[in-house]
Amino acid sequence: MATPVLSVSPVTLPAPGRTVALQVRVSAPVTGGALPIILLSHGHGPSHHLSSLNGYAPLANYWAAHGFAVIQPTHLDSRTLTLRPGDPEAPLYWRSRAQDMSRILDQLDAVEAAVPALRGRLDPAKVAAAGHSMGGHTTSLLLGARLTDPHDGTEVNLADPRIKAGVLLAAPGRGGDALTEATATNYPFFTSTDFSAMTTPTLVVAGDRDTSAHLTVRGAQWHTDPYHLSPGPKSLLTLFGAEHGLGGISGYDVAETTDENPARVAAVQRLTRAYLWSELHPGDPAWKTEADALTAGPDPLGRVESR
Repeated sequence: MATPVLSVSPVTLPAPGRTVALQVRVSAPVTGGALPIILLSHGHGPSHHLSSLNGYAPLANYWAAHGFAVIQPTHLDSRTLTLRPGDPEAPLYWRSRAQDMSRILDQLDAVEAAVPALRGRLDPAKVAAAGHSMGGHTTSLLLGARLTDPHDGTEVNLADPRIKAGVLLAAPGRGGDALTEATATNYPFFTSTDFSAMTTPTLVVAGDRDTSAHLTVRGAQWHTDPYHLSPGPKSLLTLFGAEHGLGGISGYDVAETTDENPARVAAVQRLTRAYLWSELHPGDPAWKTEADALTAGPDPLGRVESR
């Protein structure tokens, strides 16, 4: 049952060495305690405010209304910021993005202090991370994926063991020959993505029409790589007819959504919430119930597989 939601923003957290302070939105049910936490990483899209703490309301509001505290940072690649284009991490700030999420966990006390209605209600032992598109790349690093820093050749490990489960929504797949020439040239950190150490339980969500031709030559299958190329336990939700917006998860009535479909968004809401709830509360049947219900009717919106 949905509960009314409180949402507070911006909450500003100290971030020494970061170009600007870290701002987050905090959303939570107005009642209840021992709230599990979801860190939600935005994508890098063409709109100004969807790629910030103000985006992804269809997910953040739903998750908060169904028992989670949701914390959304504005990453340095957000169009709401006017940073110098010559920054060595620009334009996608792949390392800083993951560090933002860990900084939030370092400062949960400060988050509670800034939102008095949350004081004593968070459960720091039950933390999940989720992200869409570039936010999916960010989340995969937190869950254990690795890459080679194109500037110095070192392997980068940004995994955060405090994160117990994850959801990757239309996330980038492997590098190498899967990438377009333009992607490899302009975003060389993508070339070495390696999911072999991504051991954290994860739900990968992919649209079977999300070809992302500007990024990959492999078509929609590229977005399933985090499922196929990582160790279990993993689950894959394939959405039939879905493109990169997965029906419109980045915001309400978003013009850039090419596959607007309220029923598809509702399925993503229910299934992601159920997956994370069951992973953070072992033995809870929410995930099995929703996964079974997805294919129970005559015209399913997608399919689920697990390993």
